[in-house]
Amino acid sequence: MSQIESKQPKIYFCGSMRAGRGDADLYNKIMQKIDSCGAEVLTEFVGWSASKMADQNKHRGLQNDKDIHDQDVHLLQQADAIVAEVTQPSLGVGYELGRAQAMGKKILCLYRPQPEKQLSAMIRGAEDGDKFVVKDYAVNEIDDIITDFVSSQK
Repeated sequence: MSQIESKQPKIYFCGSMRAGRGDADLYNKIMQKIDSCGAEVLTEFVGWSASKMADQNKHRGLQNDKDIHDQDVHLLQQADAIVAEVTQPSLGVGYELGRAQAMGKKILCLYRPQPEKQLSAMIRGAEDGDKFVVKDYAVNEIDDIITDFVSSQK
């Protein structure tokens, strides 16, 4: 009797790039957890340092913003689902989420509540409890949240 192997989901991870890199270590932790749950992270570069990013962009032939945009949209199209850390406001992440929602992708947005700051109504208001989910979280909850999300994609 043969066992049917479950498909490895492809996850597009979003996090602030140009709007602020203060959460880059957290992005890496989230992506490592996604990977350890058996999913493929399509956007590992989100956790890279600025210097590594510049070197890799040259190596991959990404010469300008249009090249980066086109590469990222192509990766969005390949993705089965999206995980976005949305605590640091970012126009690019908002754009990616809008494109992903229009493509019908399953989306998980992660937000760490902070005094004096609120998540954009365009993100929180898009939540439908199914295809677009927003979770307020503390860092110590990441493992369980990611495990549940990736498991639901298999």
